[in-house]
Amino acid sequence: MGADISTLFHVRNKTSETTDWNLSFLNSSAPPAARGLIILNQPFSRNLLDILWKACSWHCCADGGANRLYDLLPDDLRGWWVCCCRINCCHCPTRHGCRYVPDLVTKGDLDSLRADVRDYYTSKGVSVVQDHDQNSTDLMKCVQSVEEKEKLESREYEIIILGGLGGRLDHTMHTLSYVYKLRRTRKKVFVVTDDNISWVLNEGQHCIHIDHDILGPTCGLLPIGVDSTILTTTGLRWNLTVAESSFDGLISTSNHLVPEEFFVTINTSRPIWWCVELSKKD
Repeated sequence: MGADISTLFHVRNKTSETTDWNLSFLNSSAPPAARGLIILNQPFSRNLLDILWKACSWHCCADGGANRLYDLLPDDLRGWWVCCCRINCCHCPTRHGCRYVPDLVTKGDLDSLRADVRDYYTSKGVSVVQDHDQNSTDLMKCVQSVEEKEKLESREYEIIILGGLGGRLDHTMHTLSYVYKLRRTRKKVFVVTDDNISWVLNEGQHCIHIDHDILGPTCGLLPIGVDSTILTTTGLRWNLTVAESSFDGLISTSNHLVPEEFFVTINTSRPIWWCVELSKKD
């Protein structure tokens, strides 16, 4: 199988510490929490936007992502304030946030942001920050903004990236690479599209809570960024038991969640990408 004894011993002794993953923010009734939403320049549905926007307390558009947000919403919804008095009013002194108006627009080089979109959000008092640093991408600059906010508030945010896996292959590879590297400094970073939610599982034992109304049925474990990893799973249709996974060998794609199982456990000797399909609602 290609795995030496020391590797197998390492995997089995990782089970004492388990990382718990709960995706309750994908539920439309989830309350906002310390999460930052980063909207990238890729298509997404209004339904997915509604769910993620409500679940996050801070919202940012990366360059052309502002165009996507602006174009998706009708004129009468772009500037609604969410007020304590439950009246949608731009002048209410008790307002605590703004529905569909981001906190920050495009901390990037602004080469994709349309002039009309920039003017609109500027008129709403939104910060539009231009950053000409060519050594970092728009996504990286938005994550830096989250980190700046965390320092000011002395608390950590989960990061939800809307888009990034689809469209141009080089953009997809950047998302995969950057989020993989973020695992070293951040606890939870999720990439969400209308088809999937994906994130990096660091080496060790993981327990993923499964809500079958939201997730499934297909899922996969992708050894991206490592030469190989040793996997043991439970809760899947086709479980792995001390199985070696690599790009040049076995990859567990098109696996399935099991309807009777409400937890998936994954033990991995190296960091690995996990992806699971979002359930399609009629």
